[in-house]
Amino acid sequence: MKNPMKHIKIPQTPMGVGLRMLNQFSGSQLANQFGLREYAEKLMYHGMKTVVKTGTIAQSQFQSLKKILPKQELSHATPANVFDLTLSDEQQMICETIHEFADQQIKKVARQADEERTVPEGFFKQCQDVGLNLLAIPEALDGAGTSRSPVTSVLMAEELAKGDMSLALAALAPLGVINALNEFGSLNQQSHYLPNFAGEEFVAAAIALMEPKARFNPDRLETKAVKTPQGYVITGEKCMVPLGAQCKLLLVVANLSGEGPKAFLVETHAEGISFQEERHMGLHATGMSRVKLNNVTVAHDALLGEQEKNYDHQKLLDLCHIGLCALAVGTCQAVLDYTIDYANAREAFGEPISHRQAVAFMIADIATELEAMRMMTYRAASRAEQGLDFHREAYLARIFCADKAMEIGTNGVQLLGGHGFVCEHPVELWYRQLRAIGILEGGYLV
Repeated sequence: MKNPMKHIKIPQTPMGVGLRMLNQFSGSQLANQFGLREYAEKLMYHGMKTVVKTGTIAQSQFQSLKKILPKQELSHATPANVFDLTLSDEQQMICETIHEFADQQIKKVARQADEERTVPEGFFKQCQDVGLNLLAIPEALDGAGTSRSPVTSVLMAEELAKGDMSLALAALAPLGVINALNEFGSLNQQSHYLPNFAGEEFVAAAIALMEPKARFNPDRLETKAVKTPQGYVITGEKCMVPLGAQCKLLLVVANLSGEGPKAFLVETHAEGISFQEERHMGLHATGMSRVKLNNVTVAHDALLGEQEKNYDHQKLLDLCHIGLCALAVGTCQAVLDYTIDYANAREAFGEPISHRQAVAFMIADIATELEAMRMMTYRAASRAEQGLDFHREAYLARIFCADKAMEIGTNGVQLLGGHGFVCEHPVELWYRQLRAIGILEGGYLV
């Protein structure tokens, strides 16, 4: 049995040395002989959580902390003087951990989740145990983060999507809200909401941006917000909202009269909110829903930023576009890996079909386009992380990924011939999911 912690780089500390020894023991014949492997791996897992996260676990309900200092915010990474694609030790550890999670947990339930149109029982608990949200939450708020990193968010989304894009989007939807709070939220809003996402319980949250209308334009929203002495009154309808009625918190983007698009933090127990399940050709497990807001009243401090920070609507859209690109890259990588294995194993006329130039060239085209998608996505995320202007890069990445992801999904089905049409192979599932990249807005913000 493969040890999932084998390749993780453990810090050079006394605790790290102990974890390394425990890691070696868990993979030894001695552990197998005495039936101790499972216990050793559990100790190893909880030890790694201790390394990543220090401090106490917050309760799973929205409660304000008494005080938070400006220095406790997540800071942007320092710009590098050279172009370097080498991952840091921390990023390498995160990628390897999430890769194992996606490979061993997500892949095996992806088909079931798609057919049953729901997330398998216990899935969100597993996501919480992996600690997807911790690095995006400052240490002062019970997280493990020190700097805001869109690049790390992209890497996480890519690895999760290799397992299944629908489940990845469901797992990452709350992280999109967390990143929005880090980027645009006031200190009071961060201290009020972020600790709840670091607890042991999964807190469902999502960005509500899209609207059910032809030729939807995220800059011309029909959902309206009106300022009153009591706060804001929001009226409108949103569609394709991940997690739907499971959400405890929504980031609703609405047109504030006289000021343009603004984002509001809306807790779903507010009066006037209703949910209706939507059905689409893909992303079945994400729980996409339509949300109706009928004169929903929220307090003045529900406005994201509360004038303490400048909410940048275009920046929010660009960060969401990068997140969708990352999901497309991960799913397309799954297509490439699967079609390579299939083409090498499938024989026709006495030899593997990969020996045929038409097949080999199509796979080579997938690999080439995928690498271009990845580089464009990484470049946009890197510029965002460095505090540079990234609107052009995010726009180009979105246009390119939407086009090439659909092409790669189609070619994946084509490469399997008749097998590409049947549900025995996952390529038809990936094809249906990749069609969403060109139409989704919001979803996941890096």
